[in-house]
Amino acid sequence: MTTRDSEVALADSDRRFFGHPLGLANLSGIELWERFSFYGMQGLLAYYIYYAVGDGGLGYSEQIATSIVGAYGGLVYASAILGGWVSDRLLGAERTLFGAATLIMLGHLSLAVIPGEVGLGLGLVGVAVGAGTLKATTSTVVGDMYRRTDDRRDAAFSIYYMAVNIGGLLGPFVTGALWDTHGFHWGFGAAAAGMAVGLIQYVAMRGATLKGVGATVPDPLPRPRRLPYLGVGVVVVALVVAAIATGLIPLESLANIVTGIAVVGAIALFAMLLGSAKTQPVERSRVISFIPMFVASVAFWALFQQQFTVLAIYSDQRLDRTLGGWEMPANWVQSINPLFIIIFAAVFATLWTKLGDRQPSTPLKFALANLIMGVAYLVFLLFVGSTATPLLGIVGILFLFTMAELLLSPVGQSLATKLAPEAFKTQMVALFFLTVSIGSALSGVLAAFYDPADASAERAYFLVLGVASIAVAVVMALLAPWIRKRMVGVR
Repeated sequence: MTTRDSEVALADSDRRFFGHPLGLANLSGIELWERFSFYGMQGLLAYYIYYAVGDGGLGYSEQIATSIVGAYGGLVYASAILGGWVSDRLLGAERTLFGAATLIMLGHLSLAVIPGEVGLGLGLVGVAVGAGTLKATTSTVVGDMYRRTDDRRDAAFSIYYMAVNIGGLLGPFVTGALWDTHGFHWGFGAAAAGMAVGLIQYVAMRGATLKGVGATVPDPLPRPRRLPYLGVGVVVVALVVAAIATGLIPLESLANIVTGIAVVGAIALFAMLLGSAKTQPVERSRVISFIPMFVASVAFWALFQQQFTVLAIYSDQRLDRTLGGWEMPANWVQSINPLFIIIFAAVFATLWTKLGDRQPSTPLKFALANLIMGVAYLVFLLFVGSTATPLLGIVGILFLFTMAELLLSPVGQSLATKLAPEAFKTQMVALFFLTVSIGSALSGVLAAFYDPADASAERAYFLVLGVASIAVAVVMALLAPWIRKRMVGVR
């Protein structure tokens, strides 16, 4: 039996976890704790950067804070390219996953114990590179447990996505409470502890549940060529660090720069997948079908990821957070979306399973996601000019965010594993995460145009973005038949 046959047989023979392999529980578990640490830290990040030094922050401007947060978010998902390359050419998906989880924990420790800009820089780079790599590789390993035609694949990714959001729910609650009582660095410490729990769980269950899934290196790099690649990587990192440290790259421009780099990376990756002799004609058609969905996904994430830029400021300055005389921490707002995901992910997973081949095609799901996101931004217009937005208002808006997310994010991860050329499985997943990278960086770029103190500017901001997202939805719906034809049997 080949390695690929063994991987396919796992989902066929192991149904111990709600009809899925027990390996799905292990992968969901480490991703739960990784998201606990990731969102727990990210929920504090903008405030840590722009709060005054006397309040425990670094004292930068809000513009610099949103630029850094956007650039960091872009770097997280751009790192999926690096993780995909290491997985496909050096280590295989599963071993790369384990190394990434270790790097994430070290990044959170840096934020917790090293004060000031040095701890911020080391921590964000460690978490970003590790998280992007882990996202790409866990998706690959999950996909490798199922046949391409298995109708349970989308349901599996929805279950996995629900675990992700349990972590996303709990992380901001824990780190926000510690920030409120003990300061920022205690919150960052809790993120590091959460990642350590995830690593222990994963190692304990690793051998018994995965059974070699993700161990194969699809396109191994010859040993003599490895050292030059390593040298180039070290030089690039050193140049970037030097440029930021000397002020050659202004902090307020980081999001723009990361956006440009991610776009160039996406073009290069598409060119490699389409031009490689290892990509078969049917596989090439499937990659082409992904191009319009790539654009629609970027548009979605550019709005969705503003939870950590514009909505962070909005929650701090425009939202009424008082509950019976007590004011809840601003970062707790970021737990609302994960709570809705936990409630509705199982509903969507059941829905896709019940509908089977009668469910909407992936292009139509992407169109609906952008439509709902556009409507969510238009709802903000109801509160422009008010003294303070009621908490229920933001709850309703984030409910719409959740419905849009469930139509695109877990479906997009599953889609990438189905459309992937056999030689580039993880790098195709990395291509999907590049949409999140570009969108996250754009969320920082767009945030520069948001002014919570100017009602007319705020109105224009939400109106333009809402209408633009609806326009993307219309174009995707019109292109859906052409896309489906290019997908060659994949829905």
